[in-house]
Amino acid sequence: MLKSKRLALSLLALLLFPLSLAVAQQPAQPPIDDYIHHAWDTLTRSMSDCKSVADTKLARASVLYLPAGYPERPEVKALETQCHVQVRYLPHAIQHIGDIKPHEIPDAGLLYLPNKYVVPGGRFNEMYGWDSYFIILGLLEDHRLDLARGMVENFFFEIQYYGAILNANRTYYFTRSQPPFLSSMIRAVYDAYIAAGRTKDAADWLNYAYPYAVRDHTLWMSREHQAGSTGLARYYDFGDGPVEEMADDSTYYPDVIRWLLKHPKEGREYLVAGPDNPNAAQQAELAQTSCDPRISPVCAHAHVDGHWLSRDFYKGDRAMRESGFDPEFRFGAFAGSTHHYAPVCLNALLYQYEEDLAWMAETRHQQQEAAHWRADADARKAAIDKYLWNAQKGMYFDYDFITHHQSSYHYISTFYPLWSGAASAAQAKAIESHLSLFEHPGGLAMSDVESGVQWDLPYGWAPTNWIAVDGLVRAGDLNDAVRIARRFTTMVRNNYQCDHTLHEKYNVVTASSEVDVASGYKMNVVGFGWTNGTYLKMQSLIRSAHQPETTVDVPARVCAAQ
Repeated sequence: MLKSKRLALSLLALLLFPLSLAVAQQPAQPPIDDYIHHAWDTLTRSMSDCKSVADTKLARASVLYLPAGYPERPEVKALETQCHVQVRYLPHAIQHIGDIKPHEIPDAGLLYLPNKYVVPGGRFNEMYGWDSYFIILGLLEDHRLDLARGMVENFFFEIQYYGAILNANRTYYFTRSQPPFLSSMIRAVYDAYIAAGRTKDAADWLNYAYPYAVRDHTLWMSREHQAGSTGLARYYDFGDGPVEEMADDSTYYPDVIRWLLKHPKEGREYLVAGPDNPNAAQQAELAQTSCDPRISPVCAHAHVDGHWLSRDFYKGDRAMRESGFDPEFRFGAFAGSTHHYAPVCLNALLYQYEEDLAWMAETRHQQQEAAHWRADADARKAAIDKYLWNAQKGMYFDYDFITHHQSSYHYISTFYPLWSGAASAAQAKAIESHLSLFEHPGGLAMSDVESGVQWDLPYGWAPTNWIAVDGLVRAGDLNDAVRIARRFTTMVRNNYQCDHTLHEKYNVVTASSEVDVASGYKMNVVGFGWTNGTYLKMQSLIRSAHQPETTVDVPARVCAAQ
């Protein structure tokens, strides 16, 4: 009996030997922290480097644009011969966002930036507005102060030469910005200097950065960015029609139309009738009711069975992209009414911005300016409480200033006022009681609505999870903050064991990087800048909390066979 067991075990060992040998021969993956440390260099770009200016989103030759009248550096000129990149100048100087419309530039291209920067990863090979804040947090956590500062100074360059912080440094983003995190970036660099004992550098940095922060804040005070008479702000894009970047995702708008046709009770007002092959007169009419197929190739293909998207939908679609949440359903189907709302997220960020400007002015011994900014912050907080806070439900909701009604859509942005300090202790406690609406094994989902798009349930994202976690810490709720941070980092770590990379988003219900987006953007890009930074910040929080290690019920990812 014993002999037969030994024989069976020997045969089993022989059968398993090739598999064990294959596993042994697989290159060992570095620990996740080492991966992130090295990923900063992998994701770093420079305008004197061919891989940075190679435009993977365009089939034709890459074009790099310099500001009008800007001196051309030898290393930039060399790109033409070394990288086969065309270096051109923008047609004229830019004072404000929207001064140049993307269709005025015949060939889309990248915009020059003077310093190195970290890109998100995957197909995103440019420097993005709000992504960069979470990347900078990670860089500073990793003691990469010079790289972090250079990225913030790139935004100063954009403000000076391109009129504003752009969605990203591409010509087709000349009409919109992204969520306003500049003051938080400036303070993060300042704090890093202070932590390093470099107080003079910190003071010099603040003196240099403050005027740019003031100018950036001005964008959000423009008439176009005002949410009616509420005293609050809205997201807004200065362009019209479909966004130019959808040229490399030509099915997006037709897919939206198909979805709307299948769901006639949701967003029917976003559709207008029009022929699929319009003549000249019909094209002119569509330019007024929908989009202009004469100047936009994306528009020319954005129709299905005699249906086109309305002009107002496109304004909302563009505003949605400035919000960074593209797409979601809290502002109507595919966020087609984003520009009709005063959002919780944007106004909480601007409250933080005004508090930061008050602090900067006070630190620079400008008491009168500090008082001005503090008054602006107080006025915004009062408007937030009036229009966005719902005492009965104990949460913040977006406000439709066109219909004068508060939304009822549960969204993770309700945690933003905790992060910015706009929530009172009582408001914070009420919000904390609703964590169960969003919390899942892998962290916090965007909403409790499974709309089929990437910025809703079941998906969770690094930036919003960090804002919620950091907001809970600021509100004094360390227990919930650490638990959620453990959920999110455990999920990221478990999936790293399978994928050997980090992703832009996760399914927090299944705690997996395997996503199945039904409509809109369907890929899950690897890299990934803001997940790297958030992971490091959450790990730092967990270590500093000195709380007993607790088990969180995060299901392990079963890796697919390689």
